[in-house]
Amino acid sequence: MTIRQMAISDYEKVYALWSKTAGMGIRSLDDSKEGISKFLDRNPTTNFVAVSDDTIIGVILCGHDGRRGYIYHAAVDIRHRGNGIGKRLVDSVIEALEKEGINKAALVVFKDNDIGNAFWDAIGFEERIDLVYRNKSINIKNI
Repeated sequence: MTIRQMAISDYEKVYALWSKTAGMGIRSLDDSKEGISKFLDRNPTTNFVAVSDDTIIGVILCGHDGRRGYIYHAAVDIRHRGNGIGKRLVDSVIEALEKEGINKAALVVFKDNDIGNAFWDAIGFEERIDLVYRNKSINIKNI
């Protein structure tokens, strides 16, 4: 198994993995091929896939605003979980962020995603109970 930077040519395989991952929220525009292409162009060094026998078995997206890194859509194929792949993907992101001078990373996990929350807790991402997460949809087509 190898970890490498994600390319837009990986999109279909990555999207298939996201689609079969419980607890994953996929948006119609943000997570379209065009949306992910824009994200990869803006964040060329902080997105990774785990590949085994030419099959993508894990993925993690990350971008930053110059101050904080933001992790999105981390997933490992259910048949390959428990082998440290998720941790290796996160380590790749953290290393890439450090190279870019970013000192903190954040992410959002659905409250009822027990598997995801357990994973992030196990690798040292603290739950923030002092914050209220808010968002506003700008484009109503992004469902």
